[in-house]
Amino acid sequence: MAVKANNIEHPGVVTSITNEFITVEILNKSACAACHAKGVCIASDESIKTIDIPQSISTLACDYQVGEEVKVLLKASLGARAVWITSVVPLMLLLATIFILTKIGVSELITGISVLAILAFYFFLIYLLKNKISKDFTFSIEKLSK
Repeated sequence: MAVKANNIEHPGVVTSITNEFITVEILNKSACAACHAKGVCIASDESIKTIDIPQSISTLACDYQVGEEVKVLLKASLGARAVWITSVVPLMLLLATIFILTKIGVSELITGISVLAILAFYFFLIYLLKNKISKDFTFSIEKLSK
């Protein structure tokens, strides 16, 4: 992953092209993927992610071929927004729930169950809004400059 200007970039390979999407696979590496001990360390993590990039005027399928190496781009501001949606807001909900319920004297068991219920509801709401949210989180691709 590289951050250049206002974009987050990942190298990828085009795996399929349809009328609506260009599908690209990227190798998602953890921060310690370059470590010399990653082969014996259980903390190292590599996985292949598949991303469907909608075709637009700037990303026409006729410009790309299956097997071609490309750069997958996402605006850096959207990466920060994703962190807020998936991490910061749930953490604030968790802490607020614990603080409020502890202050009013609710038992720890009920507080724990309430925290889990509120977080489950929050992520269920995100699931219901995934189509609306996914319209904002659009990837684009560029040819690799050689």
